[in-house]
Amino acid sequence: MKISEYVGFDAVGLAGLVAKGEVTSAELQAVARAAAQAVEPRINAIVETWQPDDEPSPGSAPLAGVPFLIKDLAVAMAGRRMELGSRLAAGHVSAADSFLMSRLRRAGLVTFGRTSTPELAYNTTTEPELYGVTRNPWDPERSAGGSSGGAGAAVAAGVVPIAHATDAAGSIRIPASYNGLFGLKPTRGRVSVGPFFDEIFNGLAVHGSVSRTVRDSAVLLDQIRGPEAGDPYVAPEPPRPYADEVALPPGSLRIGVLAQGWGGHRTTAPVRDALAHTVRLLEALGHRVEEAEVELGVDQEEFLLANARQWTANLAAQIDELAEALGRPVDSSTLEPSTLASYHYGRRVTGTELVTALALRNRVSRSMAGYFGAYDVLLTPTVPDLPVPLGTHTRGVAELDGLGWLRRLFDLAPFTAVFNVTGMPAMSVPLVADAATGLPIGMQFAAGFGLEGCLFRLAGQLERANPWAGRTPAVWAGRSSCTAPAG
Repeated sequence: MKISEYVGFDAVGLAGLVAKGEVTSAELQAVARAAAQAVEPRINAIVETWQPDDEPSPGSAPLAGVPFLIKDLAVAMAGRRMELGSRLAAGHVSAADSFLMSRLRRAGLVTFGRTSTPELAYNTTTEPELYGVTRNPWDPERSAGGSSGGAGAAVAAGVVPIAHATDAAGSIRIPASYNGLFGLKPTRGRVSVGPFFDEIFNGLAVHGSVSRTVRDSAVLLDQIRGPEAGDPYVAPEPPRPYADEVALPPGSLRIGVLAQGWGGHRTTAPVRDALAHTVRLLEALGHRVEEAEVELGVDQEEFLLANARQWTANLAAQIDELAEALGRPVDSSTLEPSTLASYHYGRRVTGTELVTALALRNRVSRSMAGYFGAYDVLLTPTVPDLPVPLGTHTRGVAELDGLGWLRRLFDLAPFTAVFNVTGMPAMSVPLVADAATGLPIGMQFAAGFGLEGCLFRLAGQLERANPWAGRTPAVWAGRSSCTAPAG
């Protein structure tokens, strides 16, 4: 199989070829590795690859034989490194599979590498000191987003059709927007984060994926969803498989539109134009769309402070645990300036302050839930600007404390974090390309708790009405006509 042929299939399509015997898993692995070699020098999305030691039987699982990449964070694969993008955890090897890794294996995916993440996923761009800058395939001088930026860049460039991602404040949706991909953040408790983690950032973080097609994300979520014994959060079971939802009509939805972010800088003209285009498309499809005023139920500064306390207290505990386990100091030799500043801030957070922050989380959740009585879906831009130039996040970082660092992240991405706070599902859909630059612009759609099915139905409709598969970035493995070597 040629690389130019390989990139024409999504994960479901590749699995179908394997099931019919038209291609082997080993052949797909070879072409995926060749695709990685073709684009990696320009994007630096993958920190490690290996020769897989498990080959699923053809047709034994829905995604049998499909090449796959996991993020260098939160998913443990026995015998493989998980370094969290940090010098503090450099060389750390997982002793056993996490629950998610076991489910990825059962789905038939063949994992052959790790994608880059910012240090401890504590950034919305992927520019870690440990492995260097990950570049956006659409414009290598711009950010690929974060914290799943390596996953986003690798999928956008054609290395794999779908990749593992996580999201604690937008880390699936921001890279999806920046890289022209589909990315859905599931409901809190939809996918187990155990057994090595229980509540990543007190339930803010979830597992998911970024993909080039809606059905790939739906099929994968069907394979990895569901609780494990002892999980602290459990989402309600869906009435039918998500893979079935994608083909079903969503009906005429009531959609509320929020153009400006909560407390963030103003949405730029290209993104406002993309939002207007999206509204027209939705109306043409029969949806009822109107501007909405959506309040968090708390003051914006109070919201920011509570998030800073919740984030940094959890971060500090994680850093202390890593430092003790690996016998390393917590200082500038192991941590980047923004992470170290956030660590020191978190160490000062009191138990009372953390409990108060969690109470605010619940107040915001109840306030936001009220809007899903008036609307089926809320629509916002995923981010208020085009993919930002590399280095944007780190300017003047030495002057910021933990609160100041989180303020910067929320200013750059003011739309996404609230749905982590509430635990509600939200997705970024690559509906528009900027006319002047060709850069992708994602639109975020959010639904009520447990209602991923509504989002998948809408996403499937949007994909059929406004397909994006034909748009490819400047760095694209499919431009190579080479045949991958055997084995």
